[in-house]
Amino acid sequence: MIEKIHHIGIAVHDLEQSLKFYRDTLGLHVHARDTVQDQGVSAALLTIGKSEIELLQPLSPDSPVGKFLERKGEGLHHICFQTPDVDAELEELKRKDVPLVDQTPRKGLAGMICFLHPKASHGVLVELATPID
Repeated sequence: MIEKIHHIGIAVHDLEQSLKFYRDTLGLHVHARDTVQDQGVSAALLTIGKSEIELLQPLSPDSPVGKFLERKGEGLHHICFQTPDVDAELEELKRKDVPLVDQTPRKGLAGMICFLHPKASHGVLVELATPID
């Protein structure tokens, strides 16, 4: 069951420069920041109401976000929906033969996460997340 939009992911070339706009100009609060090695990104989550914006800077040009920036430039990368049980959601999607990027959930900045293949959602990269309290 999808509860809400958890965050919108934005691919950026320079996290610090992007924070100058989102944090310093718009006044959004950075509540989480980390380097996620297995995803090849340095990321920050900024609060906006009951949702968030995630800024993603690639650690290398050959990472998934690095390749995205090369093809499409900076901008909208993905939309993340919050669910109370990412494991159950993923199993249901497998039963429905939905094309997936991840076969099992993994730890991300937003909690336990998984990605659906953009083919499943008409060209939009969709992430599912269950926050870890």
